[in-house]
Amino acid sequence: MSLNAIAQKLMEPGKGILAADESEPTIEKRFAKINLPSTLELRRDYREMLFRSSHAMTNYISGVILTEETLKQEAADGTPFRAILADEDVIPGIKVDRGAFPMPGESGEKITEGLDGLRQRLEEYARLGAGFAKWRAVITINDIAPTRNNIRANAHALARYAILCQEAGIVPVVEPEVVGDGDPGNHSLERCAQVTGDVLENVFKELRLAGVDLSGMLLKPNMVLPGVNSRDRPSVDDIAQRTYEVLREQVPAAVPGIAFLSGGQTDEEATAHLSAINKIQNKPWPITFSYGRALQNVALRLWAGRRENFAQAQAAFTHRAKMNSLAASGEWTPEVDRVAA
Repeated sequence: MSLNAIAQKLMEPGKGILAADESEPTIEKRFAKINLPSTLELRRDYREMLFRSSHAMTNYISGVILTEETLKQEAADGTPFRAILADEDVIPGIKVDRGAFPMPGESGEKITEGLDGLRQRLEEYARLGAGFAKWRAVITINDIAPTRNNIRANAHALARYAILCQEAGIVPVVEPEVVGDGDPGNHSLERCAQVTGDVLENVFKELRLAGVDLSGMLLKPNMVLPGVNSRDRPSVDDIAQRTYEVLREQVPAAVPGIAFLSGGQTDEEATAHLSAINKIQNKPWPITFSYGRALQNVALRLWAGRRENFAQAQAAFTHRAKMNSLAASGEWTPEVDRVAA
């Protein structure tokens, strides 16, 4: 299958990408909130609960981003997770970066690492059946950030990652995230729009310089939002319009699709904003979701580490997947959500 064909399949109408690529430290924090240790067995059971939500996976999910552990893992009955996903016609993906680390200097910024040895790792992931990959860059807003150096360094790393993926026959999902926990006094809606535009401009400049085939990649950006502690409180429609304007200005039409991250929003906020964006007519690319917490929050609490809770947790996961499927078509409303729940 060509890179463009994989990208198109990931952007199948009414479907989105499940981000199940939490690192061990991240999933440890999430398990701690429900008083669970992060053991290999519990991590396996949790992912099995999600992946065996057959109705959700078959109808609303086109791809799943995995960790290296999960890509190689088996369910309790010995079935590889890759085989479970294949049976549901879901493309397995892989998170390939090694995390964001402090950028040298005094700006409080981060740079994502993981390029060393990436070519060899991608060859292995391709053999294991990964059809796409993900690399996340973290962009901070404060009184002196983001700096030009940080934006350019992260954009360059994203481009190097992307071209290595395409060399291995893997679709790169390019994720430059302007994170929402910036300085409250500096992280307004307009400041986020300006920074997001600058970041995307630099990312696509570096992608072109690296020779990346834009028709064989996907973009996973943040929505344009005020910081979580900002006093700026725009409407859902204002956020949708501002987000679309920035994307329309910076993202080439050759890109096969955009799959938003949820970025600290509540479950319903992430769905509402996605639906409002998709109500905008004549967009040059399809737009869907690539959510982690916004799909998993309720299901995680209901599962609570017990296999006997699988059915209840799977129902909650399926509900959120269906609501975001509706949002990917601009058809979600709060009333539909409440009735379906």
